[in-house]
Amino acid sequence: QVQLVESGGGLVQPGGSLRLSCAASGFTFSRYAMSWYRQAPGKDRELVARGSSVYGDTNYADSVKGRFTISRDNAKNTVYLQMDSLKPEDTAVYYCNVVILYNAYWGQGTQVTVSS
Repeated sequence: QVQLVESGGGLVQPGGSLRLSCAASGFTFSRYAMSWYRQAPGKDRELVARGSSVYGDTNYADSVKGRFTISRDNAKNTVYLQMDSLKPEDTAVYYCNVVILYNAYWGQGTQVTVSS
């Protein structure tokens, strides 16, 4: 079955960096676009970044453009989210996502807290 396991979250000061990882299994990873979403307390889950499977196309939320970078290692079945210049408003639970045959799969999430 499809499994997504996020890691790398934590507490970081404003201006700092974190790299999130999402290890995938149960499907042919290299064939599918992978995405990162986040959900802050009291807010809807929002798309942060998406990376396509074939052409390397990427899309980012306006709020993270120039600060976050999505990448993938198909040999390791892993997608990453490099987060730089973090702001307190980036505080949220971050989720990895894949859509396969119209079904959305999610990891358990990893907490990112940006605070001094």
